[in-house]
Amino acid sequence: MNPTPQTAPRTRVRDIALLWGLVTALLWLVETVDFLLPADLDRYGIIAWNPERLPHILLAPLLHSGYDHLSANTVPLLVLGALAAWTGLTRFAAATGVIVLISGLGVWFTSPPHTVTVGASGVVFGYFGYLVARGALQRSLRDILIAAAVVVVYGSILWGVLPQQPGISWQAHLFGLLGGLTAAWMLRTPRPPVATT
Repeated sequence: MNPTPQTAPRTRVRDIALLWGLVTALLWLVETVDFLLPADLDRYGIIAWNPERLPHILLAPLLHSGYDHLSANTVPLLVLGALAAWTGLTRFAAATGVIVLISGLGVWFTSPPHTVTVGASGVVFGYFGYLVARGALQRSLRDILIAAAVVVVYGSILWGVLPQQPGISWQAHLFGLLGGLTAAWMLRTPRPPVATT
């Protein structure tokens, strides 16, 4: 049975809540395993300029340097990720893939050699850029309002794209943001042609 207009938003909220519940549980499970076992999972992060570790750009967002690092990323990841997923999980999955690839490749190419980078902050910056750019490109009232709210609440994170504090990857932030902007442009919905009389 197809959802009615009244039940469709409920189904979407349920799907997004389930998705982010699972993602959050996975992130915290990975960090707990890393904490409890002598696994040293952080070595599977992005190691700059190491060709053998290039595939690790897909794993790095799942890894964190500790619970403080993970805690700092969890809430913005949930909020921005849920907003990014609102227009559909297929488009959201594609946007996430673009963000992870561009952020990871940017870190791999621009970080000092042999530096190990872990964390989901590049994805956080990517969702921020994606939501803001989507509002500018789609120009629907919903997307514009979401973009405005995101800028008001999270706009200060943009300082994170500048080199500031040692040990924090501004490269992940910058290229994550660029990945989000790219994803919004790639996945934009073409506007219908305007007829003139």
